[in-house]
Amino acid sequence: MKLPRRQLLVDPPAASSSDIAFILIIFFLVCASVQPETGLAQALPRTEEKEERKQQSKNLEVSITPSSIVLNGNPLQLEEFHERITAALQTRKRAEDKVVVVKSAATTQYDHWIRVSQAIDQAGGTVTLEMQSERTITVD
Repeated sequence: MKLPRRQLLVDPPAASSSDIAFILIIFFLVCASVQPETGLAQALPRTEEKEERKQQSKNLEVSITPSSIVLNGNPLQLEEFHERITAALQTRKRAEDKVVVVKSAATTQYDHWIRVSQAIDQAGGTVTLEMQSERTITVD
């Protein structure tokens, strides 16, 4: 006696294809929405080692510590600093003379540094950073 054969339907699993589509959509949304963060835009001047530097007046020096701001050796609070830097930069006419050298302690908080650099920018100065540099001098 012959038994009738049953037809088996073989379908690919549909549940996994929707999961894959969902994961791909999430992947492309995450990749497309990444935007680089921008901070405070500053144009840092290049150092010049020319004879013209002799004509340039002495740059203002600002040292930032976590507790105070020191302008040319005088410790100040932020409000006083804003007034003093504005007054000091108004007396200087050339752009080369409005360079302010900023030194910062390693423990200085970022928002404190930003407030000081914004005060310098608002006063019309150009912020330049003093970093450690190494020179090799050979003596013959």
